[in-house]
Amino acid sequence: MLEVSKDLWDWLSLEWFTYSTLRSFDWVYPLALYALPVVPLLFLLKSVLRRNTRQKLDMALFEGRVGLQWSSVLRFLPRLVFMLFTMLVLVALARPQRVNEQLELTSEGIDIVLVLDVSGSMELQDIQPNRLEAAKDVALGFINGRVQDRIGMVVFAGDAYSLAPLTTDYDLLRESIDAIGFKMIQNDGTAIGSALAVAINRMRDSNAKSKVIILISDGENTAGSLDPELAAQLAYGYGIKLYTIGIGKDGQVPYDVDGSGQVLYVETQMDESNLRQIARIGEGQFFRADSRNALQQVFQQINQMEKTEVTEKRFRDTQDYYQVYLKWALLLLLIWMLLKNTFIANVLED
Repeated sequence: MLEVSKDLWDWLSLEWFTYSTLRSFDWVYPLALYALPVVPLLFLLKSVLRRNTRQKLDMALFEGRVGLQWSSVLRFLPRLVFMLFTMLVLVALARPQRVNEQLELTSEGIDIVLVLDVSGSMELQDIQPNRLEAAKDVALGFINGRVQDRIGMVVFAGDAYSLAPLTTDYDLLRESIDAIGFKMIQNDGTAIGSALAVAINRMRDSNAKSKVIILISDGENTAGSLDPELAAQLAYGYGIKLYTIGIGKDGQVPYDVDGSGQVLYVETQMDESNLRQIARIGEGQFFRADSRNALQQVFQQINQMEKTEVTEKRFRDTQDYYQVYLKWALLLLLIWMLLKNTFIANVLED
């Protein structure tokens, strides 16, 4: 494909007529190209009609067969040149050009901290394979759906720790989430207030237009030194919105299998009031997820409510090339005019 050159005489290159170069163009008026096959047909029709209507002179021939004269063949050259001139004019009228379009996406990202309960009760198997693994899988899907958002990760049981800082390095986040497991925090329990405090500490200096904490837990606050409602008020003071998700079912829930293969059950009952109050203070929303599908739907809802606005800018750089084919057409026109005034043209046919 011919590249753009500053050479004044670059238009004389025959590469302008190669298949790859012609295919590389965008044509503003492509209908003009459909007229190209018609041009030689019109010239052929004109020749046939003139042959049938022109006057013929009887001439005495010398003995023997008249050989093929080059002048007889060359007299068709002006017609061929004029036909090519006409076709190049049509190519120029189709206006070949190349468009270099660049797309720029800009967005004001949201700061999000995922706060995940890793206490012993998250081992319960009412959501397969267990509550923690289901929450991890759905959290990974949530990260995959974000664009230009900084996301952090906090895990908690009896204590709370920041697992990943606010970052747009989603590969790092995925590795951090995959590494989450039971017993990673020795002190068991459910320190919701402490977990919120760690998340707030990560976000308090953020200048993002929107700051969100998503808390996933299956129980009420049983550990830590900070009351969850006080932590929610701190979040409100820093302009952080709180979404809380209560994960798990109520009633008899499987949690293990004994040596004989019998499934062991435990009675559970979630206290939703605490999680609801946290979400209300933090001007967010409480969700209940008792299945993997329900958990996915919750994250989809949050994803829609906290959607990043992406601004799209397009830059078009258009370069026209009709001048190249117009110059070739003018060159052929000059050649045709010269040929018409030489011995090649048959004056008897004009």
